[in-house]
Amino acid sequence: MERLQKLLSAAGICSRRDAEELIRSGRVAVNGVTAVLGQKADPLNDLVTLDGRRVNPGGRLEYLVLNKPAGVVTTLSDEKGRKCVKDLVRTRSRVFPVGRLDMYSEGLLILTNDGEFAHIMEHPSGSVEKEYLVRLKGDRTQDHAKLSQPFELDGATVRARVRLLSATPENSLLSVTLTEGKNREIRRMCSHLGFHVLQIRRIREGEIRLGDLKSGAWRHFTDKELEYIDKLKRERDGSIE
Repeated sequence: MERLQKLLSAAGICSRRDAEELIRSGRVAVNGVTAVLGQKADPLNDLVTLDGRRVNPGGRLEYLVLNKPAGVVTTLSDEKGRKCVKDLVRTRSRVFPVGRLDMYSEGLLILTNDGEFAHIMEHPSGSVEKEYLVRLKGDRTQDHAKLSQPFELDGATVRARVRLLSATPENSLLSVTLTEGKNREIRRMCSHLGFHVLQIRRIREGEIRLGDLKSGAWRHFTDKELEYIDKLKRERDGSIE
């Protein structure tokens, strides 16, 4: 027997904490009877439903890394007919993208069917670092540090950790590390400072790294990266069973 919130999370629907709200709102049922918070169910013998649709807690959880090319939208479908990440990733599991990476940015994009893991990675608490390689027009040796100053975006203060990796009269390459996930965050910060962005490439989220994965290619998480997922869940859930 397992707690319902754990079963919902294992099915890739949501985090355990979000599952509690689904149960409280009466959307979850066990064998046709509306469930209550704290209730347990047998994933092999009980019929668990959400909004009347069967939940499959025994489904295999998948974790993928895609090197998203520029020009691809970070969605599973697009009403304008543009190329989306679903066109690049072929898997039987119903995975979805985690977090934001705008159409013109490229690099590391995580896809999964694990709702709990996705919630942890996207949570606004800012516990997971995201590192980008940012190429700017011109030599920014003297003023690149301005990107480290606090910025107000969407009602919150955003601060980046910035390192200059190289600079020529034509362009400069920076490492920019953030812990927030605001929409087009780096582009908005650069625009505010009058910096012209040539390229943004995400190379790391927490301990998940892009490595030498080719543009447009994808891979499964390594064993070490799967261990990182377990660590994040233990840290977040604490004593939640």
